[in-house]
Amino acid sequence: MNSTACYILIMSTPVSPSLPGPTPERIYACMMAFQRSTALKAAIDLNLFSTLAAAPRTAAQAAQQLRLPERGVRILCDFLCIEGLLVKDAARYRLAEDAALFLDRQSPAYLGGVAEFLLAPEQMHAFQELAAAVRNGGAPGTGPVADYPHWITFARAMGPFMAMQAEMLAERFGPVHGRILDIAASHGLFGIAFARRSAQAEVTALDAGPVLEVVARDNAAKAGVAARYHLLPGDAFTTPLGDGYELTLLCNFLHHFAPATIVPFLRRVHAALKPGGRVVTLEFVPNPDRISPPFSASFSLTMLAETAEGDAYTFAEFEQMFREAGFASLEQHPLPTPQTALLARA
Repeated sequence: MNSTACYILIMSTPVSPSLPGPTPERIYACMMAFQRSTALKAAIDLNLFSTLAAAPRTAAQAAQQLRLPERGVRILCDFLCIEGLLVKDAARYRLAEDAALFLDRQSPAYLGGVAEFLLAPEQMHAFQELAAAVRNGGAPGTGPVADYPHWITFARAMGPFMAMQAEMLAERFGPVHGRILDIAASHGLFGIAFARRSAQAEVTALDAGPVLEVVARDNAAKAGVAARYHLLPGDAFTTPLGDGYELTLLCNFLHHFAPATIVPFLRRVHAALKPGGRVVTLEFVPNPDRISPPFSASFSLTMLAETAEGDAYTFAEFEQMFREAGFASLEQHPLPTPQTALLARA
């Protein structure tokens, strides 16, 4: 049976929400989900969204503007209409509201660059080998964190996506008028957000040297805090952290590791804090059932595909790890995003 025949067979199966019984609709949607992500990335790469943001256009007009064949532009635009990212009025295409806000390169809320990381070949390959990861209990052939060569791409692409959450954390847990340690700083936006709220804040950013030099330093300069933003190139587990910090930031880091690795690491963090110091952690925290809320709970699959031992941990699991590391308390602070902030006190 060829692909066309298979498509016709599945899609012609009667599906009615008023009738009980199983249908193949959900299964087929899962099988074909890759078309949605690749169509989105193609449109971003081709600058289609920004072209249509300038003015609604027919397929022929958009193709002329982009110097592309009309057939390809028409089919892609129609598919994006089906997915709700474009709207078709007669023969003209325009952006849907969410696409206008997040996929137009001229928008201050532009998130299209995130696709450079999430849909990078390394990421896609990890999920293509998911069965091997299940058999292995983690991503085969990796250390605690996969040594991807594209962490600079990650920092550049995911920075805009994390900017809002960085501001939320700084607003909720700042200002801090002393030393701040930002571990796995990446793009640096979390530490920078705190530095912007206090002229006395001094941030030490720890991460791999190239990421700090190429991305974090530049972001600190743009934010006007470069004089108070200090780079600490190295490994979070072996590089001396120093001491006397009022606040340590652990954003999107702990989920890469197993509890047996996390607890000794948190002891190092505890020792680097001044008495009464705090740790702010940003994580995907599923409910105890580990299947809700959907976005946070499904992050476990990402960790299975991409790391040897990572996971999305429940609040109770985090509470136990921080307690074993010597912290006096751990609080959960929900955010209006899929992630949760955790506040630990030394």
